[in-house]
Amino acid sequence: MRCPTAAAPVRSGGASAGMPPIRVLFVLLPGSLALDWAGPAEALRVANQVLRAQGRDDCFAVEFVGPLADPPSSVGLRLGGVQPLPELSDACGPCWVVLLGQPGDVIDVKPLATRAALHWLRGLQLRRGRVELLCVCAGSVLAAHAGLLAGVDATTHHHHLDELQRIAPDCRVQRNRVFVESGAVWTSAGVTTGIDLTLHRIAEACGEAIAARVAEQLVVALRRGPADPELSPFLAHRAHLHAALHRVQNAVCQQPQLGWSVDEMARVACTSARHLTRLFAREAGVSPLQYLRRIRADAAEAALRGGASVARAAELAGFSSDLQLRRALHQLRADGTTPSALRRARGALPTSMKDTGT
Repeated sequence: MRCPTAAAPVRSGGASAGMPPIRVLFVLLPGSLALDWAGPAEALRVANQVLRAQGRDDCFAVEFVGPLADPPSSVGLRLGGVQPLPELSDACGPCWVVLLGQPGDVIDVKPLATRAALHWLRGLQLRRGRVELLCVCAGSVLAAHAGLLAGVDATTHHHHLDELQRIAPDCRVQRNRVFVESGAVWTSAGVTTGIDLTLHRIAEACGEAIAARVAEQLVVALRRGPADPELSPFLAHRAHLHAALHRVQNAVCQQPQLGWSVDEMARVACTSARHLTRLFAREAGVSPLQYLRRIRADAAEAALRGGASVARAAELAGFSSDLQLRRALHQLRADGTTPSALRRARGALPTSMKDTGT
């Protein structure tokens, strides 16, 4: 396959006239998780669509490549028209190679198709702005088998973290992260986080406004960034089977701004306040009010990242004042997170969802 004319890396803010689009090569192996490639590919398609509507050139040229022309997907559907693995060089212009996850607790690299892909990967010359590697889910494990993660920061799906560290002992494995950047290597935690990573890369290549439009069209309500945890805070303290307690937690998560008290939560659970406190301690490991404060802090953080003022974020999350919000963040966040730092990270939400307060 011939490479497009060599060109300088795509500049931040969007593709320029006469500049070739970024080649995005999704490496499809037998059993590749469908959402790992379909979600990011749709985000790139929509990005091109938004650019065309503005009279601009496409920024991405999506290709599906692999050692087999018709590999089966993770859901059993057999794919067709997959192109052979191309020869890549530094002269090929900007290119993203995307590795995908596969089902199973451990990634099997014995099949001939996988071995052929690993051989091809070992020949890549990764360099930021030229040939870059994007791993979704356990695609990081495949990259580790190919020797591409030595000495870099990387993450993967939480079920594969120990496997990744075992295969690449020199890799600095990051736990509980949505995605991680390390030079020319980008790795994400799994499945839907591939969309988060792709939106981040779209923002870098085309500008935040385009990424926000893409997120809005894909109905991605909250764009997570590299500093966000893989596991949603709204899922914390929920590893139990008590239906009444889940009912309370659902109600608090859906409307944290309400004037919740232990008595109000107990009414949702149809039990006494004392018994609800015992349930929280036994099943969730926290008190009802500790759980409420954590959910409110997380809701406020999301609002601040979306550009809301501190006062507005406090109101949306149910804090009585911005001072109470600041105190909660100080007490709950060991990393010293402040409202100002969170507001500087604005861009996490589509433009239409942002609060314009200052």
